[in-house]
Amino acid sequence: MSDVLELVDVSVVRDRRALVDQISWSVAEGERWVILGPNGAGKTTLLNVASSYLFPTSGTVQVLGEKLGSVDVFELRPRIGMASSALTDKLPKSQTVLETVLTAAYGMTAHWHEDYDPVDEERARAFLDRLGMSEFTDRRFGTLSEGERKRTQIARAMMTDPELLLLDEPAAGLDLGGREDLVRRLGRLARDPYAPSMIMVTHHVEEIAPGFTHVLMIRQGKLVAAGPLDTTLTSRNLSKCFGLPLVLERRGERWTAAGLPLGAA
Repeated sequence: MSDVLELVDVSVVRDRRALVDQISWSVAEGERWVILGPNGAGKTTLLNVASSYLFPTSGTVQVLGEKLGSVDVFELRPRIGMASSALTDKLPKSQTVLETVLTAAYGMTAHWHEDYDPVDEERARAFLDRLGMSEFTDRRFGTLSEGERKRTQIARAMMTDPELLLLDEPAAGLDLGGREDLVRRLGRLARDPYAPSMIMVTHHVEEIAPGFTHVLMIRQGKLVAAGPLDTTLTSRNLSKCFGLPLVLERRGERWTAAGLPLGAA
């Protein structure tokens, strides 16, 4: 398998503070990665580097075989699907769900005067159906619940048939039912052999869907551990990552974590 993402000694420094500090990491074709860590650990910074929207202060980055700094990012970015809360804020609330997904075919956020081919509309409807949004195609994006917006965004990110799919905290802000519905659908996507390589940011192990294969754990910009989920996601690594004693449990294909009672450590 070839690497779809390779970071070598990557640092991102802002105001003399390293948001990411000397990270080396590679993602092979077909792998599904979780970036796990506390708030402010550098997770979204890593994702923004992978998306080509943020260049490192030092180190080298290759995305889909192209080196950042030597490639036209406007040609690279259509090959990357991205879903994030920052993008949600840029999507017009007045356009329909179907229009919101269709605009990705032109690399735009708002519908203007584009003419879409029937095949584009068929693809958009197919992705919306896959994410349980078929009955919402004519609804205004601004009227959707948080979970419905998240699912619409993921459908939109898939619209360009990306080679790399990036998901920044897709379950953030969802209630228990919304989270479980999204995790179930992400699991189906992660298990699809034709789906692109995936990287998902989260700070909850409960949000890791079945089908994800690897985890990168980060704390204060530094790499804690990275590798296959089955061997890397442990109580020891999780405790080191979040800075307090945690007990990790696995039930079937899902994980839960809890802190030790005070005085038990």
